[in-house]
Amino acid sequence: MDGPTAHQGDAQRLQKVLAAAGLGSRRQCEELILDGRVEIDRRVVTELGTRVDLEEQSIRVDGVSLKLPRRFYFAVNKPKGVVSTARDPWRRTRVIDLIASKERLFTIGRLDKESSGLILVTNDGELANRLTHPRYQVAKTYHVNVAGLPSLDVLRQLRRGCFLADGPVRPESVVVKKRLKQSTLLEIVLSEGRNREIRRMLARVKHKVLRLHRVAIGPIRLGMLPIGASRELTRDEVRRLKRLESGPGPTKSDRRAKPPRGKQKPTRGADRSRGTVIGGARPRKHEKSGSRQKTARHAPGKSPAIKKTGRRRPTRSAKVRVREKIT
Repeated sequence: MDGPTAHQGDAQRLQKVLAAAGLGSRRQCEELILDGRVEIDRRVVTELGTRVDLEEQSIRVDGVSLKLPRRFYFAVNKPKGVVSTARDPWRRTRVIDLIASKERLFTIGRLDKESSGLILVTNDGELANRLTHPRYQVAKTYHVNVAGLPSLDVLRQLRRGCFLADGPVRPESVVVKKRLKQSTLLEIVLSEGRNREIRRMLARVKHKVLRLHRVAIGPIRLGMLPIGASRELTRDEVRRLKRLESGPGPTKSDRRAKPPRGKQKPTRGADRSRGTVIGGARPRKHEKSGSRQKTARHAPGKSPAIKKTGRRRPTRSAKVRVREKIT
């Protein structure tokens, strides 16, 4: 290798870093590397797989130090009534208004207006896009106060999941935290980010959401952060987020099988648990269910064709006619 590399978990590909600094597309930045115009810690790098840690290593292009825009990462305890959008025509209070910064910031994901709790804010667009991508299934933990006392059947139904208008949904876990006289506190973990997903899911089981509060996003916890306050993420928290978004994605066991497209032929066989035949014809009245005997099919009004296998045995009437001729 022509140049130094950084630890895999803390580093990024060099062409990605150059592209983020505005030196061109990734393809153009790859050409800069191949032409020997990029240095890491004063050593020329010409290999495309090189990784670099921006916090510990210096980058020079054509002898000029690369100046990367500073990235900001905040955790905010969003109050109820505050919106997550970057632009609001009604001029309501936004999440980014709660942070004392002149930088152009935006939220990673959203919380609806009536919900509260942890939401992340940054100016790192690539990290935000990858963390919100369904492929990575970043777990989000919510404390949900619902009206009534959900029964065991309702809890089992929630854990099994349900179908909503935009597709199936299934929580990672549903745990009862506390039972009160007229309400119940649930802890629900989701790895998806659909609009009002928890509220719609609980509406299907006839339990109204009284309060929805998010307490964690992946490795980031809300902790004791006061409502309406914000804090900058630590270097270790940012690294854990980047490791999360650069991971391999869900395993095979985590992927949900998608139904194949087009019409599918029914599968023949018996559903023994229900005693019904799936995809096959019902048994005839003169046949026993489960019998392997097959009935020959022929056109109405015609006798079935007899397969010739040699001399046929004489019938009883033929034997009588032979005897009469002899006598």
